[in-house]
Amino acid sequence: MASHHQSPTKHTMRTRRRNSMAGSERSVGSKKPLPPYPSRQLTILALCRICEPIAFMSIFPYIWHMVRDFKITEDESQISFYAGMVTSAFTFAEFSTSFIWGRLSDKIGRKPVLLMGMTGTGISVIMFGFAPNLWVALGARALGGFLNGNIGVLQTTVAELVTVKAHQPKAYTVMPLVWCIGSIVGPMIGGWLAKPVEGFPGCFSRDGIFGTFPYLLPNLFSAICVFIGVIVGLLFLEETHAERKHRHDPGIELGRSLMSRIWGSEKVEENKGKLPAKAVPEEERPLLSENDELLPGYRTGSARSLSPPDTVSEESLDLEEGGGLELAEAERAPVGKVFSRAVIMVIISYGILAFHTMAFDSLLPVFLSTSPPATEIPAKLPFKFADGFGWDTQTIGFILSVQGVYSLASTRLLFPFVANKIGALRLFKIMSVLYPLLYLFTPYIVLLPDSLRKLSVYGIVVWKMTFSTLAYPSNAILLANSAPTTLTLGSINGAAAMTASLCRALGPIISGFFYTQGMESGYSGLSWWVAGLVAVMGAWVGLQITEPKGRMDEKEDMDETTEDEPRTTTTPNKDDRTRPSP
Repeated sequence: MASHHQSPTKHTMRTRRRNSMAGSERSVGSKKPLPPYPSRQLTILALCRICEPIAFMSIFPYIWHMVRDFKITEDESQISFYAGMVTSAFTFAEFSTSFIWGRLSDKIGRKPVLLMGMTGTGISVIMFGFAPNLWVALGARALGGFLNGNIGVLQTTVAELVTVKAHQPKAYTVMPLVWCIGSIVGPMIGGWLAKPVEGFPGCFSRDGIFGTFPYLLPNLFSAICVFIGVIVGLLFLEETHAERKHRHDPGIELGRSLMSRIWGSEKVEENKGKLPAKAVPEEERPLLSENDELLPGYRTGSARSLSPPDTVSEESLDLEEGGGLELAEAERAPVGKVFSRAVIMVIISYGILAFHTMAFDSLLPVFLSTSPPATEIPAKLPFKFADGFGWDTQTIGFILSVQGVYSLASTRLLFPFVANKIGALRLFKIMSVLYPLLYLFTPYIVLLPDSLRKLSVYGIVVWKMTFSTLAYPSNAILLANSAPTTLTLGSINGAAAMTASLCRALGPIISGFFYTQGMESGYSGLSWWVAGLVAVMGAWVGLQITEPKGRMDEKEDMDETTEDEPRTTTTPNKDDRTRPSP
């Protein structure tokens, strides 16, 4: 072994010399430039994602009316419970498979799992549109949940694209922005296209397919969006998994070929450097790309997979000698080490947040659809009162679309500003403490005069969306920063998605049950106040969260060291590891 250390190969010496020169170049100047913001891939990811919130949100304006048309019960006060079951069927099924999809994405990559999930969504929405009864509707929604584990995988993909904290506030608003757009388009489509025979009698016949299946048209629109998203992902979405992103992707090759035909080969050649290494011929690949620079303590475990086969580095030599084996094993640490207390607390807070926000989302359209009780129940303020709005699907769909428009602006403008000012951890704690107030005041808007009712509904919607657009991205940042390595992000985000899916499934069912009980007993605010109690629990958990020093902080520390000190490289000889390269 000693002779091996003292006689490095010529290739190894060339590698050290190249690293030394690169280090000298990086040390020139007062500050190391940040890596480029991954706008291209985040945009493609957003185009793939947009179909799912459209499909999910489009059912809310008409789900109460759809369940009523199934004629499950003659008692309209029971309809909200069955509507909650339909809403929750997707998330219950998603809960059972989210962790599996997350683990699978750690093994086969993010892209194939995302494409499979989108395909599952497309199949389920078509089945839902053709549902003749409650049980088929429940089965269609459950099928979509079983086949779709994209929430955790999407968060993992974003975390792997973003390598520095400076990019996080902007990058982590992309998926919420997509959800906001879906919240605009989905309710509009659901409210306007449901029952087209009644809404557009001159275009659709009662004897036609849309007369037989009055809720098929909005689901066909959703299916078309899903199909487009699958095509975009197949052709242009790059793999981000550290050990699989350099593998050949026929879809990317086909996308490049199509783009060369549309834009011309010269334009594609200019952008070749932006494409993944797997899409570039082997002889044109750089030995080490800037995007593949690894963090201290995380290099050895993936040095072989990220470096080209003919490249030898000090890290790979250390790994072969056994010096990096412990770190390589740490990257595949047992569950007890991956799911630290910090990770678990963020996941629990995510689940609680998902529960009460989903309860709000499912309660609001039911709250607005419910007609005042046929038999008036005497009110005894401040808690005993029962009333309703009795609004139609188009009115509710428009309100939910306005909710999406506002959340779009809030996510894009408000969150990055606030997060940069006070940090993700402090912001999430503030939101957790303030959330219960929303559920305390919401049911009282039904007592306002008719002239103020609609204005008050918009006020509640703005209040709710402000909190959601600040809470969800900050929680996602905390979860990503608490992960020990990107190779475990799929499992961590899968567990978070599983927890959130269970809570999203329970939210509509439990809130629907309490809503029915409250309307029958004269306490129409009961379900809102139960959600408020859950939010109080979330506030307690949120205050316990800490943000440990993680991958992003190590990256910043490395950059600071590079700025202050000349970069030195090491030799394979353990006795000479602090000696600068010649």
